[in-house]
Amino acid sequence: MAEAAVRYLRDGRLDGEHAPALAVEGSLQCCPLAAGAMLHVAATLASQVAAGKAQARGLVVVAFDRSPEVYLELMRRRGLDANALNRCVRILDCYSDPLGWKQKIRNQQHQENSTKQFSTNKENITVFRNVKDVKRLMYSITELGGGFEGEGKKYFSIAVDSISSMLRHASVPSVSGLLNNLRSHEQVSSIFWLIHSDLHEPKVPRAFECLSTMVACVEPALVDPVCVESPGNMSTLEQNYLKAKFIVRLKRRNGRVKHFYEDLYVDGNDVKFDSAPSVTTEVNQSLVPKVQFNLELSEKERTDRANVVLPFEHQGKGEPIRIYDGRRSLPEVQLDPNLSPALVDEIAPKSGTAKGEIHYVRDSDDEQPDSDEDPDDDLDI
Repeated sequence: MAEAAVRYLRDGRLDGEHAPALAVEGSLQCCPLAAGAMLHVAATLASQVAAGKAQARGLVVVAFDRSPEVYLELMRRRGLDANALNRCVRILDCYSDPLGWKQKIRNQQHQENSTKQFSTNKENITVFRNVKDVKRLMYSITELGGGFEGEGKKYFSIAVDSISSMLRHASVPSVSGLLNNLRSHEQVSSIFWLIHSDLHEPKVPRAFECLSTMVACVEPALVDPVCVESPGNMSTLEQNYLKAKFIVRLKRRNGRVKHFYEDLYVDGNDVKFDSAPSVTTEVNQSLVPKVQFNLELSEKERTDRANVVLPFEHQGKGEPIRIYDGRRSLPEVQLDPNLSPALVDEIAPKSGTAKGEIHYVRDSDDEQPDSDEDPDDDLDI
């Protein structure tokens, strides 16, 4: 559920804990919907912040893939006016001039020598011009987050719209270190980011999953390796651009992991979420390993298993249960018609005096003799 993920980001951190983190993973098959889900979370969280319902006093958006105007326009459509945007939203623009080339060209044209790596164009938009400098990027984010108004401790949330774009200019350890340092920052209430998992090796998305407390996977609704097009019908790729699966894995503070599943689809200029009726079944089936045998029993198999008589289980059958200890009990001896009366008297003597004897009869001559016998008594010496 997207709302459940937004609630965890809204509630923020507890004392002594890192800030909650959401990793949104998408693929090229459903790239627009993954980006739409990221925009939806950012706009919803900004609305909560503006209404005073969140722990954070503001939202810092680190824009790599889109112009800041895209975020501002979306938040205006969600009901945020200019006053609320200037009060609660700050955008670090890493999209317009990520490497500072435009600024260098302007400086050469106007014979200006500027050493600033970022400058402010509008009240809530700051242009950052050196995305390779990760330490300077973190300083700029925390500086923008510390500028929100409010009393007491000023918390702020962070949204990074593309980890994949950051990895074009910096290494995986440096980017993961940046996110980890932001999570542990005392003023950061929550953080979330978007990564296109199929653009990297499998170990790269897993590395960023380890830094998050929630993972939202945007998967294609239709998986068809053969794209068949016919007149009047959309291809599989076009359908995946309009509808996808939104699967959320959420880790609670007690260690339990919950799974949610929703349908994500395009509705005009925005995305909508529709709860799926079979959420638990579908997610649980995907967690069962694929093996060559059944892991569950049918009703008939359970009944047959319950009716199996185990060899060590005493069935009774209306008679007293006796445990066999290797000897014949007295009632069985007396009832056995094959035994002679003399043998019965020998086994169960009538006299009350107890008498114990051990009788040994060798089964054959091949048996090894006892230690008290002479092994050479059959020799003619």
